[in-house]
Amino acid sequence: MKQSSPENSTAPEPAIPAVPLTTEGFAVLHQMFRVARSPLRALGSSERQRIVSQAVAMLEQMARREDGESAIFSQLGHKGDLMVLHFRRTFDELNRAEVALANLELSDYLEPTTSYLSVIELGVYEASVAFYRDLLAKGMKPHSDEWTAAVAAELDRQRAKMATRLYPKIPRARYLCFYPMDKKREGADNWYRLPIEHRRDLMREHGMVGRRYAGEVTQIISGSIGFDDWEWGVDLFAEDPLVFKKLVYEMRFDEASAGYGKFGAFYFAIRLEPSDLGQNLIG
Repeated sequence: MKQSSPENSTAPEPAIPAVPLTTEGFAVLHQMFRVARSPLRALGSSERQRIVSQAVAMLEQMARREDGESAIFSQLGHKGDLMVLHFRRTFDELNRAEVALANLELSDYLEPTTSYLSVIELGVYEASVAFYRDLLAKGMKPHSDEWTAAVAAELDRQRAKMATRLYPKIPRARYLCFYPMDKKREGADNWYRLPIEHRRDLMREHGMVGRRYAGEVTQIISGSIGFDDWEWGVDLFAEDPLVFKKLVYEMRFDEASAGYGKFGAFYFAIRLEPSDLGQNLIG
């Protein structure tokens, strides 16, 4: 049998990497609390006022931060009474904010119900596929030193380009809807086994739905793989709460959500000024 010579053999082209590029910004912590109102009301009025004033002063200071701030919200329903949302540059700064709140005397009357840790993330499926193909066309081998350096440079460019979205102010809208979500990994419905080009197309369709609500809702996506129990957290901010229902409902009809989306608990809250904290806690 005639053997094919090495010069006549054609090596297979390297596959496009499966993992899309992402850029990360602020670290994010959601804290939800239930207020122990009866013990708080049992305090003398001057003592209660002192405790609330101490908390208000700290929360106002956190709200005035220029590079990563905090905001408070009054929750609706049984899942909690008070939500505190923190944006910070690092997880260490988030920890300092959490500890500062825990050291308030008011914390003796706040029962944590849940929390969520994540980092603002912008996925760039479209750019990733085009960029990977360009590197392959240049003869670079995936994950080689040359490839890794090129990817790092591209991520730096993307971070500079999208800095305002990676490091935003907490939107001032009155209403907040927060929920965590996953992509399915169940038998044939496994998002992570789909080719990256197919996932790109599905995310493009998914994104088009969100763009139709531009001006009505501000969406902030944060990644939580390795940080919390779900893969992503979604914060929606709007002046009209009904837009949350319309947007989430419509998105469930696109294939990325209908075929591969899994959703956790939903949390709904109303923006609260720190100065109104006392009224919210004890009326």
